[in-house]
Amino acid sequence: MKGRVGRPPLWSYWIVLPTFVVLWALTAWLLQSPLLPTPLSVLDTLARESATGELWRHLGATLARVVVAFILAMVIGTAIGIVMGRSQTTNALFDPLLVLLLNLPALVTIILMYVWFGLVEVAAVMAVVINKVPNVAVTVREGARSLDYRLEEMATVYEFSRWQRLREVWVPQLFPYLMAATRGGLSLIWKIVLVVELLGRSSGVGFQLHMAFQVFDVAAILAYSLAFIAVVQLIELAILQPLERRSSRWRQPEVAHA
Repeated sequence: MKGRVGRPPLWSYWIVLPTFVVLWALTAWLLQSPLLPTPLSVLDTLARESATGELWRHLGATLARVVVAFILAMVIGTAIGIVMGRSQTTNALFDPLLVLLLNLPALVTIILMYVWFGLVEVAAVMAVVINKVPNVAVTVREGARSLDYRLEEMATVYEFSRWQRLREVWVPQLFPYLMAATRGGLSLIWKIVLVVELLGRSSGVGFQLHMAFQVFDVAAILAYSLAFIAVVQLIELAILQPLERRSSRWRQPEVAHA
């Protein structure tokens, strides 16, 4: 029986990524086409945009939209998911709507928000939130369904307050599901925010990609894409991975108990 495939070793990144860059540079040198700039040309564009401050302004605008939309989607989706997981009636009422929203293309939601509310910031954020809430609700609902009733009874016996019950009983059990919703949520929200900016905002990475596309500035497209990827990876390493390790520590007692 084969063992489970884990995370790739760190050395693979130090081999694959430099090899990719070398092949990219070689191909660009052979083609000599503005449609495929060299890595140095992309880095030069990145440095220029950074020096003028445009890179940081547009990255900041995108990051602000991501943070606001993510917080709203997590709060609303978590509340809906917990109620649906604990109430048969609520689940019966909301489940068809969740199925509908889960299958609704993000592009349709974005267009409708802009048509109904105009090309304003509220419409942009609402479009992202509406696309993400169903995913969070479905994930958290499964966690709410799996809450250990014995711990609930123990909390009742010891007369836990609502805050104590939330902190000591619910959060430790729901945390792995919240982490799953967080990781999936961020990966989805980043992509939707770019489309929102491309279609109807005058700032952000998506807007800059649209402007670069208009003049076929591939170097700018790749420069902003690299900056975007760097921010996503920074959040992954600084926030998500530490939270996942904490989630694993919470799950270990549960596995041992089982």
